[in-house]
Amino acid sequence: MNSRWIDIKAQDGGRFKGYLSLPHQVEKGGKGPGIVLIQEIFGVNSHIRAVADQYASDGYTVLAPDIFWRMQPMVDLGYGPEDFQKGIGYMQKMDFAAGVKDLASTVATLRGLPECAGKVASVGYCMGGMLSFLCAANAGVDAAVCYYAGGIHTKLEEAGKIKCPVLFHFAGNDSYIPASAVEAVKQTFAGRGDVRIDVY
Repeated sequence: MNSRWIDIKAQDGGRFKGYLSLPHQVEKGGKGPGIVLIQEIFGVNSHIRAVADQYASDGYTVLAPDIFWRMQPMVDLGYGPEDFQKGIGYMQKMDFAAGVKDLASTVATLRGLPECAGKVASVGYCMGGMLSFLCAANAGVDAAVCYYAGGIHTKLEEAGKIKCPVLFHFAGNDSYIPASAVEAVKQTFAGRGDVRIDVY
């Protein structure tokens, strides 16, 4: 894989890291449309890096920002009970407004890369799914994908600001996201032809 960590300049003057994975054909001058890949509570860990590499293998230029950097740079957690609790702790302490601004900086950084050609989408998982929704409202992405995104029903006042296509994925038996929350998302976006909500 053609990947590396790069610096991203925050709007308030700080700097944080992002994992950049480039399309395989980059050695031949290849470029790809951009994806801002947004982590779960476990950081930009080996799994998220592998997801970035997989999208890059399909021809995308992928940048996965270190969302928790303001609390602890380069969080890289596993999936055991202890790390799960650590991740929950980071999420509970996170300044989501600052996180969205950091994502806007990530979008701008990705758009400015010579390897990024065309549009930029956000793709997020779990906590990152809610942040992808907030990207659609506030970070200037061209599209957003939200996988099993908990908490969106608490941020639906942001929906009116969304002008780009959005794709939501929910699981029918997800104990963390009640059916009522999914229904609230459906009702909010009813009649929007550019919003799709899939429940599995």
